[in-house]
Amino acid sequence: MSAEGDEIRPEDVDLLDDSEIAVASGLGEEPLFDLPEVLPVLPLKNTVLFPYLVSPLLVNSDRSKRLIDAALLTPDRLLVCAALRNPETEDPGPEDVYRAGTAMRITKMLKFPDDSYRLLVQGVARVEIEDFVDGHGFLMGRIRALAETGDLESVEVAALVRNVTQDFGSLVSDSSRLSDELQALVSSMDEPSKLADLVGSNLELDLAGKQAILEELDVRERLKVIAAELARERDAQRVESEIRDKVQDDIGKSQRDYVLRQQLDAIRMELGEAEGVTSDVDRLREQIESAGMPEEAYEQATRELERLSQMPPAAAEHAVILSYLEWVVDLPWSTVTEDSLDVDEARRILDEDHYGLDKVKERIIEYIAVLSLKRDLKGPILCFVGPPGAGKSSLGRSIARALGRKFHRISLGGVRDEAEIRGHRRTYVGALPGRIVQGLRRAGSRNPVYLLDEVDKVGADFRGDPSSALLEVLDPEQNESFSDHYLEVPFDLSQVLFIATANVMDPVPAALRDRMEVIELPGYTEEEKVEIAKKYLVPRQVEQNGIGSVNFELTDESLRVLIRSYTREAGVRNLEREIGAIARKVARRVAEENLEGPFRIEPEHLADLLGPVKFEPEVAERVSQTGVAVGLAWTPAGGDILFVESSRMPGKGVMKLTGSLGEVMRESAEAARSWLRMRSDEFGIDEKSGESSDIHLHVPAGAVPKDGPSAGVAMVTSLASLLTDRPVASDVAMTGEITLRGKVLPVGGIKEKVLAAKRAGIECVVLPEKNRKDVEEVPEELLEGLRLEYVGMIDEALHHTLTAPV
Repeated sequence: MSAEGDEIRPEDVDLLDDSEIAVASGLGEEPLFDLPEVLPVLPLKNTVLFPYLVSPLLVNSDRSKRLIDAALLTPDRLLVCAALRNPETEDPGPEDVYRAGTAMRITKMLKFPDDSYRLLVQGVARVEIEDFVDGHGFLMGRIRALAETGDLESVEVAALVRNVTQDFGSLVSDSSRLSDELQALVSSMDEPSKLADLVGSNLELDLAGKQAILEELDVRERLKVIAAELARERDAQRVESEIRDKVQDDIGKSQRDYVLRQQLDAIRMELGEAEGVTSDVDRLREQIESAGMPEEAYEQATRELERLSQMPPAAAEHAVILSYLEWVVDLPWSTVTEDSLDVDEARRILDEDHYGLDKVKERIIEYIAVLSLKRDLKGPILCFVGPPGAGKSSLGRSIARALGRKFHRISLGGVRDEAEIRGHRRTYVGALPGRIVQGLRRAGSRNPVYLLDEVDKVGADFRGDPSSALLEVLDPEQNESFSDHYLEVPFDLSQVLFIATANVMDPVPAALRDRMEVIELPGYTEEEKVEIAKKYLVPRQVEQNGIGSVNFELTDESLRVLIRSYTREAGVRNLEREIGAIARKVARRVAEENLEGPFRIEPEHLADLLGPVKFEPEVAERVSQTGVAVGLAWTPAGGDILFVESSRMPGKGVMKLTGSLGEVMRESAEAARSWLRMRSDEFGIDEKSGESSDIHLHVPAGAVPKDGPSAGVAMVTSLASLLTDRPVASDVAMTGEITLRGKVLPVGGIKEKVLAAKRAGIECVVLPEKNRKDVEEVPEELLEGLRLEYVGMIDEALHHTLTAPV
């Protein structure tokens, strides 16, 4: 036992003589003297001392030694020992000790060369510290002796005494911790109070439990508490004994199995069947033991291994079981890579690999930040949606590098068999696990970054629906026990960071879409493409085409011409192809003519290197006549401009629609014509001439199917321009759905459409009023040079789109 943080070792008691050791294990003689009103108070760590018991103490601290010196100066060498409420307290004060303690008498003290004190103290009485006295350099308390209560002659007390004596004797007999002398001492004890204190001091109770026994003044209640704790300790002792016996039985069974297995191997050796079997079985057994599998997988693997060990190599099922076990032991059941939780380093890696894409980068930085605070965080299910060439797939590899995790990618495009995800059952010839489990085996870690590419291209046929199988994979509440048909045991996917990619979300089933956190990646602006080309595309093509040793440069203006006149895309894939074509032309000249450069590519060189321009700006030319309006459309490749042309000819009032228009787009055209007929007087349209003429509305690029309501404003503008003979403003593009009441309703894809207008040289964009909130997500630099007009009614839209009559 120690005071105020001083330590005591078991060998300290051996420093006393044999008679003193005997006394320390039991009760001393009951002292006869009165207690003074004020005594020194010695705080004890994790220790409660009881009356009449003899206990050893070790004192090291200067404060405690001063207290002992003061106690030795008193006639009876008395002090109070009280337990600390918090054992971590270094410099205890009055509020840090329990008020109930034990008055102790110092019966023996030895000083040692290290200046420490070894004491033997004997309990005198239970006391209460009423208050503390200051000015001594250590704790001094005003004390009051506590009198015990209860009828000690009652039948219940006698029964409790016998019960405690018997149970404690049984506990001592079965315990290696308690000495046999205690059993004899307890058997000879005839005072219930001392019996309770002696047994209580030897029970394995925490500090609060022993303090409660000390504070209990009713002897009967104290004996009840002791009896209950004895019953609990005996139950615990019985459970420990059962566990110990079971372990011994298991060890005996393992040894028996080992001997029998050795005999079986010897028999097989005599029969000539042992070649190859023993080595495979032993190897797989070692791998199963070291794989760290969960209990269910371990039991399944062990059963299959036993079947394999009893099966000759020529058996048809031998190869099936062997292949299954090799798959099971190769999976990363317990292999986890350590995450890199440096937020700044992760941001640097993401910025190094990709330009822009701030929303995606912020989401990954948030995940890393939360992971640093909550290490058992389940992996999120992210879905990057955007046009081709926007960097969705390469983002997955960068995220893995930023996290310090393994990376694996599978392409789901064209997958139509559910078994591709869940695996085949072992009853089929050539059965294998699904792609998810195969990818984990290749990654070699249970927490990789897993890219599910082209999740919107998953199909379904008579073999099942793979997207339904993905529901379990991509559900954080279920994937901790993902079951592959081949493995037949659950595998925990909750630590995998799944990232899906798609061009559009429409083909993705609603249930699967609901399980993913969708992050949209819009197309790049011209300035973003220039920066991407300078930082990533040009250096990569220079290296791939072997012209790193020459001074090769593509000027910013050349890159802009490439973007405007040789590519038309939301991403940068075709732009990199064109840059690669230029690099190959330069490489050819270097190889053929042995030139060393420099090669500075200006805009005027592009026609010689790449041929004539592929895309001409056509807005101003196409809208120079009435009946032609420029709409804005969203496509899987990003935003694009859409021309709506209308013309009038003699006829019977019929409107003809061409250009591969879908049903919704045809209805928008009908609604536009009906609204204009209702407002013919306001616009000066001759209704009779309309009955004697036909209208033909055409949307060019007829080979491309088109549908959706967002061309409504462009259609009503084209028809209004035709019927009123007012040309459409050459610098205006528009989008929005219309109703027969003349309202303009909101549409989607605003950022992509604004991007398309910017690329086409449009100066003014007419948008629905309710899409104003969507423009807030568009970067400010994208809006430079663009005028946005928000309209709620068709009249307002025509005010911005039509010029004055010719």
